[in-house]
Amino acid sequence: MNASFTLHPIAPYRLDYTVFTLRRRSKNSVDCWDGQNYTRVFNLDNKPIRVKVKQTNSLNNPELLVSLDEPLHPVVQEKIKHLIEMMLGLNRDLADFYKMAKDDARLSPLVFQFMGVKPPRFPSLFEALINAISCQQISLDAGLHIQNRLVQHVGIKMNYKNQVLNAFPTAEDVSYCSVAELRKIGYSTHKSETIIRLASTLKEEQFSFNCLEEKPNDEVIEWLCQFKGIGRWTAEYVLLRGLGRIEIFPSDDIGAQNNLQKLFHLEKKLDYKKTSEITALWYPYAGLVYFHLLLHKLDEKGAL
Repeated sequence: MNASFTLHPIAPYRLDYTVFTLRRRSKNSVDCWDGQNYTRVFNLDNKPIRVKVKQTNSLNNPELLVSLDEPLHPVVQEKIKHLIEMMLGLNRDLADFYKMAKDDARLSPLVFQFMGVKPPRFPSLFEALINAISCQQISLDAGLHIQNRLVQHVGIKMNYKNQVLNAFPTAEDVSYCSVAELRKIGYSTHKSETIIRLASTLKEEQFSFNCLEEKPNDEVIEWLCQFKGIGRWTAEYVLLRGLGRIEIFPSDDIGAQNNLQKLFHLEKKLDYKKTSEITALWYPYAGLVYFHLLLHKLDEKGAL
C-alpha cells in the first residue's frame, strides 16, 4: 500500500533545475531523475526508504507530491518531509536575490534563464564531505563514478522492481572499511585514509560536527581544515552544499572559475583572489550564482 503527502515550496520553484543542481551529472546513482520524478533511497534508522518527488503545479504556484512505497510512522514521515524541504530548498525565499539580479546586466540573463532553481543541500555533512573528497583533483565525472562504487559497496540496499537500490552510506558504514577496500573501489591511498579518518571521527564525535551548523564560516573552514586531506576548496564546498551557506562561492573551483571567466568575457584565467573579488559583488548570494553557472554549463552540454 502506497502513501503520499504534498509540499508547497515558496514560489517560484522548479524541481527539475533544483535536482540537476543537486545531482550535477546524470551518472549520479543516488539522486535519480527520470524527466519528471526525483527518486532517492534514504537510510533512516538502518532501514532503506525509497522516496519519489514530482512537481504537480506551475512555477509560480508550485506543489510537490511526495510518494512513499508504504505508510510510515508519523515521526519517520516528518523526518522525510524535513529532509526533502532542506535538500530541495523548498522554504528558501529568493525574492531579494531576484531583485539584485534584475539590476545586474551580466547576471540577469543567467538568473532568469533558470528562474525557480533553489539552492540544494546534501542531507548530511558526511555526504557533503564524501562528495567533495571524491571529486578532489579529478573530473566530476570520474569522481562520481568512484563515489557510485562506494555507494554500491557500502550503502544499505533494497530491492525494487527487480532493481537493487542503494542509500548513501553512513559514517558508521564507511568507518568499518579498510584502505585496501576503498583503493579497490578507485580511491587513492590518501583519499581512502582521509575518508576513513573522517568517518571514524564523525561516528565518535557526532556532536562536534553538529555544532558546525551554528558556527560562522571562518570557524567552520578552520575546523574542517584541521583534518588531513581537507583544504580550502573542500571546506567551502561543504559550507555551500552541506551547510546551505549560499553566500559562499567555492573560489578554488576550476570549473566555476572557467564559467565565470566566460560570463565576464575575461581574457586571463582566474585565480582564487580574482574569483573572490568578482563574487563579492553578489554577497550574500554568491553561492546561488555558483549554482546558476553550473546549470548554464549543463545546458550548453545539452544535459538539461
